[in-house]
Amino acid sequence: MEITVKEVNALEDGSYRLIDVRDDDEVERGVIPGAEAVKAAELLEEVPECSGKKLIVYCGNGKFSKTVAEKLEAKGRKAYSIKGGFVEWLLESMRKRSADDVAAEVACSLDTDYKEVIYDKFAEAIEKYELISPGDCIAVCISGGKDSMLLSKLFQIYKERSEINFEVKYIAMDPGYSSANRRVLEENAGKLKIPAQIFETDIFNSVFTIEKSPCYLCARMRRGYLYNYARDLGCNKIALGHHYDDVIETILMSMLYGGQIQTMMPKLRSTNHPGMELIRPLYLVREEDIKAWRDSNKLYFLQCACKFTEACAECGTEENISKRIETKKLIARLTKENPDVEENIFRAVENVDLDKVIAYKIKGTQHTKLV
Repeated sequence: MEITVKEVNALEDGSYRLIDVRDDDEVERGVIPGAEAVKAAELLEEVPECSGKKLIVYCGNGKFSKTVAEKLEAKGRKAYSIKGGFVEWLLESMRKRSADDVAAEVACSLDTDYKEVIYDKFAEAIEKYELISPGDCIAVCISGGKDSMLLSKLFQIYKERSEINFEVKYIAMDPGYSSANRRVLEENAGKLKIPAQIFETDIFNSVFTIEKSPCYLCARMRRGYLYNYARDLGCNKIALGHHYDDVIETILMSMLYGGQIQTMMPKLRSTNHPGMELIRPLYLVREEDIKAWRDSNKLYFLQCACKFTEACAECGTEENISKRIETKKLIARLTKENPDVEENIFRAVENVDLDKVIAYKIKGTQHTKLV
């Protein structure tokens, strides 16, 4: 049985038990207040008793949780699934706050509680890695997630204060989002007063039938479209929202799964799009600080909203958990025993001792030390 977000909000506190059946990565990006995260398999294996409370489950879009509710019903436990899932709850929540209030609160937080750990780190990366030059026209690429939305707001503030003469454009690609996910993107841009130019592609449909590495192909295609659209707008750089944790995860992944040592560069000249450069101004910003900023401002953003994510949610399996998520969990376990692990990984690629490596590459050509 389905229940709407408005019906849930109208229920008295304590009259229901709310359960989130999404995977760990989705839960980390935000949950409905008061919800418990429980794997669907665990929920179905041991059907909970709620002492007269309504049992309400939800997933990302309401499809998988509807199936879970039906299975619970078959086991004799009346359950409800939130129609439209977490996305519908996001939309309902955003409608309650004015853009003036949200934008003002977010800007204030970046000047107070999060100035040192976010804004100052953003400015430090720009200076340290020389990411912005006079005359630049930078396309800030907005995916709809917390990182790119924060990046956009930081650029707005930085441009107002910077002595560097540069231009900024805010672009967002719709690669085939559902109408609900598209509305979340638009609502968030509006609430944060980010003048996003949204353009459409058909990437999700193009890669949906690809069996081998569809996510890799999707990412490559998205990057290409962003470069082309930015160049058509007169931009010479695109800015992406990768942060410190993305960097250290990439370093470790390249070693564990790629057999090589390399990092996610703070800036990179495009080889396929002459005259274009990619920059990553959140390079020194920690993800835990981004999450804290998001939560303290009561902001909710999109996670990956492609058809593959939805398909995995509907089947309820975790067979396709990415190597990045596995690496993130590994780093977290190591950090519990040694708090310096993350910084050491980050610094390792800045301290390569060529006298103690067997071989290395320069511009694709391998050089051996054993001669």
